[in-house]
Amino acid sequence: MTSLDLRADPAELTAALVDVFSVSGEEGRLADLVQAALVEQAPHLEVVRNGDAVLARTHLGRASRVILAGHLDTVPENSNLPSRRSGAGDDAVLHGLGSVDMKGGDAVFLHLAATLPEPRHDVTFVFYDNEEVEAVKNGLGRIERELPEWLVGDLAVVGEPSNGVIEAGCQGTLRVEVRTSGVRAHTARAWMGSNAIHALAEPLRRLDSYSARVVEIDGLTYREGLQATAISGGVAGNVVPDAAVLTVNHRFAPDRGAEQAEAHVREVFDGFDVTLVDMSPGALPGLSEPAAAELVAAAGGTAAAKLGWTDVARFAALGMPAVNFGPGDPTLAHTQQENVRVGEIRGVAEVLRKFLS
Repeated sequence: MTSLDLRADPAELTAALVDVFSVSGEEGRLADLVQAALVEQAPHLEVVRNGDAVLARTHLGRASRVILAGHLDTVPENSNLPSRRSGAGDDAVLHGLGSVDMKGGDAVFLHLAATLPEPRHDVTFVFYDNEEVEAVKNGLGRIERELPEWLVGDLAVVGEPSNGVIEAGCQGTLRVEVRTSGVRAHTARAWMGSNAIHALAEPLRRLDSYSARVVEIDGLTYREGLQATAISGGVAGNVVPDAAVLTVNHRFAPDRGAEQAEAHVREVFDGFDVTLVDMSPGALPGLSEPAAAELVAAAGGTAAAKLGWTDVARFAALGMPAVNFGPGDPTLAHTQQENVRVGEIRGVAEVLRKFLS
């Protein structure tokens, strides 16, 4: 492929994007194609390159600015390239790596970039790299450090798959390790030792009896969770273990900040050695903000809470409401069976065109 046709049917454009290999760290060719297409087919936009991210924006002097952001990278190939289509019309299904996560969303944004020269909001388009790998490599973080003015707006729309439904904000996530200690002994003389794995019974009991909050924000319901995800410990088949670790993941509603969420988990495991391993704050939905309310209205007046964590949290940390809105079933992301319905791609494009026109 030598070029992308941004004015083509967004479903056709999705297939073209899928057919360009762009596993994390190898987005260069796709970024080249996106940059060239925007420069040639969207002369009304300012276009810049940052690493393997491509950014474009209008300068129309509108009262508000909307950011449309999508990552160009995919997880590794799993015998799901090139793309293929089954069925016909809006019920046709497009199969292939990245069709769900998230080249369908990218295609919608690129199509709008070329076909909406005078939107009623100024628009910034951000196509970034390295979302599917560790957070320190995420292109949004690099853009925030090097081109912070490009991430200023009144609303951010991240094109992650959401079944074509607006998912507002996102829950935060943190992971802790609960450590117990004991005294080693031969299992034949177990009374001479203290079993660190047995000592995890109390933290596990607390988890088993834990009642998670259900929180309503802006009319959306967020369901928290506190779950054990791993246990490690043990020395040998005949040794009483002197150390054990329980790993716990907490998903918390965005009305709680990072410090509050950590304090809550430490309270649950009061009396035990708790180490915070990682933390990603959530994002409030912000649906009362004018631009966000307009988008929800354009989508038919309904929105859902995002229970997982996505890059909307990065935009929320910059002080703007952010939503996930893209074609595709998120449960198919990262699977060999990735596929998206053609009508859903077109439907997302129609909603965003209505919102921006």
